[in-house]
Amino acid sequence: MIILTQTLFNMNIKRIKIEDDYKKALDRLEEIFDAKPDTAEGDELEVLGILIDQFEQEYFPVDFPDPIEAIKFKMEQMGYTQNDLANIIGQKGRTSEVLNRKRKLSLNMIRNLHKK
Repeated sequence: MIILTQTLFNMNIKRIKIEDDYKKALDRLEEIFDAKPDTAEGDELEVLGILIDQFEQEYFPVDFPDPIEAIKFKMEQMGYTQNDLANIIGQKGRTSEVLNRKRKLSLNMIRNLHKK
C-alpha cells in the first residue's frame, strides 16, 4: 500500500488502514467529486481515489463472475428463455448442456453471446 502524507485543504491524506478511515475518505471523495483537474482539490480527488481503490482491492476483492451464472443472470434481466439462448449459441440440447455445465462454452458460442 502507498503511504502518502500531504496536506491539501487542511486534510491530512494518509494510508487507509481501517474501515472508519475508509468511510471518511469516501465522504471526502463525495464532497470534492466534481473538482476540476489541476487544482488542489482535483489532486486530492485523484490521490483519495487511488487510496480508496487500494483499500477496496485488499479488503473487498471482487471475484470474476462464473460465466454460466453471468449468462443466467443476463437471461433473467432480458427475459430470455432457454429457447432464446439456443437461437444464439446453438441447438437446444447443446444449450441445456452448457447451462447444466456438461459442456463448455466454445469460442464461437462466446462470440455469438458477445454480439447479442
